[in-house]
Amino acid sequence: MPISEFLAGVRSRIGNALLILPSVTAFVFDDHGRMLVARHKELGGLWSPPGGIVEPDEPPAEAVVREVREELGLGIRIRGLIGAYGGPLFRSTYPNGDQVCFVMTGYGCDTDGGTPAPDGVEIDEARWVTEAETAQLRMPTWAPAVLPESFAWWRASQQTRSPAA
Repeated sequence: MPISEFLAGVRSRIGNALLILPSVTAFVFDDHGRMLVARHKELGGLWSPPGGIVEPDEPPAEAVVREVREELGLGIRIRGLIGAYGGPLFRSTYPNGDQVCFVMTGYGCDTDGGTPAPDGVEIDEARWVTEAETAQLRMPTWAPAVLPESFAWWRASQQTRSPAA
């Protein structure tokens, strides 16, 4: 769903004016330490981990699970909180002129074993990438500041996992 009913209602009253929006991002990792990224149609083809805005009365952890399921048809498990982010790097203007500044909560996740299936509306492609491969993708302005922290979280989480019996 490109824009929620709630946000569409707000936009109908304020137009393209700047909104500060709570958002969530799923830093989904596979067993090889690759991160799931998706190419966002509405963002001009930028690659980014899946996520979106938190709806009214929705807990952020539920929002991140919902967003990944909506965009990629994929079930995820939250394994930890990576961080909360905001500031000038999280401000953008959509092609229609809507101005937003996101306050993003990032969750470290893995999948329930499914395969990503882009919805074709918001997302037209998905892939698993290494940290080095992210530098080759056109990504949001915040990516260089946040992605290293998310990959570091994954590496640290592997050190704390118990070895298989």
